Amino acid sequence: MSALTDNLNRMFRPRGHVFYGWWIVAASAGVQWLAGVLWMQSYGAYMVYLLDEFGWSKALVAGAFALTRIESGILGPLQGWLVDRLGPRRILTVGTVMFGVGFMLFSRVDSLLTFYLCFVLIALGSSLGGFATLMVSIVSWFNRHRAKAVATSQLGFSIGGLSVPLVILLLSTYGWRTTALLSGVLVLVVGLPLVQLIRHRPEDHGELPDGEPPRPAESDTAAAHPAHSYRDFTAREAMRTPSFWLISLGHALALLTVSAVMVHLIAHLTEGLHYSMVEAGGVVALLTGFQMVGQLCGGYLGDRLNKRLICTACMVAHAAGLLLVTYATSFSMVLAFAVLHGVAWGARGPLMVALRADYFGPSSFGTIMGFSSLIVMFGMSGGPVFAGIMADTYGNYQVGLAVLAGLAVLGSFCFLAATPPKRPDSGEASPAVVSA
Repeated sequence: MSALTDNLNRMFRPRGHVFYGWWIVAASAGVQWLAGVLWMQSYGAYMVYLLDEFGWSKALVAGAFALTRIESGILGPLQGWLVDRLGPRRILTVGTVMFGVGFMLFSRVDSLLTFYLCFVLIALGSSLGGFATLMVSIVSWFNRHRAKAVATSQLGFSIGGLSVPLVILLLSTYGWRTTALLSGVLVLVVGLPLVQLIRHRPEDHGELPDGEPPRPAESDTAAAHPAHSYRDFTAREAMRTPSFWLISLGHALALLTVSAVMVHLIAHLTEGLHYSMVEAGGVVALLTGFQMVGQLCGGYLGDRLNKRLICTACMVAHAAGLLLVTYATSFSMVLAFAVLHGVAWGARGPLMVALRADYFGPSSFGTIMGFSSLIVMFGMSGGPVFAGIMADTYGNYQVGLAVLAGLAVLGSFCFLAATPPKRPDSGEASPAVVSA
């Protein structure tokens, strides 16, 4: 017990007080909880009500989600550049306001055009005020504990998934319009105070990554990044490496599966497998519970084992889980899907961030992530549309989901091939960053 306490103190209180980076992690978790519960993980529930009220096709409704992901991807390079130069807090504040106002306007939509316009605003706000911007701060504040910090922050998104049954209860009790309006208010009341806690770089506040003590004898660059003394990659240098493209492609193929599940799982469970809305919400909560298990395991193992190989295994688990729920004939198969897909999603998610930061360094991380998003967006936007078109064409989700499972297997080979790039200043391979 004493050894465990000592380890926790070294991680959370390296200089006798709680390292401020962990407060940033807690605030980031709260912001991601809002995005998870109110939009990303509740979109499938909204879709059921929108289809019922307006009679639109599944592909059209899924298209709104896809359009928002395309918008976020195109915005990525500019967003990353702005965050690297202006700092994340300003961008988060603007995005949070847009996110909340977008939900308020969504509660008033009465046509497909206004529906799409509102979701463009919601997506723009959630992108500027969400994951990518938050990660720029976290990877700058952590080095040895980077995977654990990213995973802990993403627990907020998972807790949002566990909270989806509450949103479904509101939807069924008060309707989707009132639920959307209340969601917008919640974003502004809770989200704005949280994003004010975010800081850009620890050096600007008298700290070093992981709360390490100052090392005045070292150069400024080495002091800022004590785990290495070599120069970080610029965005241009990162994009010249095969690893940048392989990680981005693998990430896109992973999100084909994830996005399709987020948008269509509830519809597949209720229409194809004949579960009730309440039962489908329970499956989403169950899936998210295992996602949290994956995040905790991925954060711990990612700082100790090869992140690339963990991601490879997660892609195989995505494929197996998706096939199970596609052809499920019993709840045990749905449960197995929840375990495999949830754990894989949770473990792989934070490692996507940590692996890029390990390979390319934190200095231009926002810009590197932004250009990567131009590739990743095809996965996040293509999965829901493809699954929706296949469902409209064949009357069920089996063909579409089976194809996506095959593409997830292809993604595993991308991660397997994404070996550490050569350093821009020495030609040596970037080392893995692990905890002591």
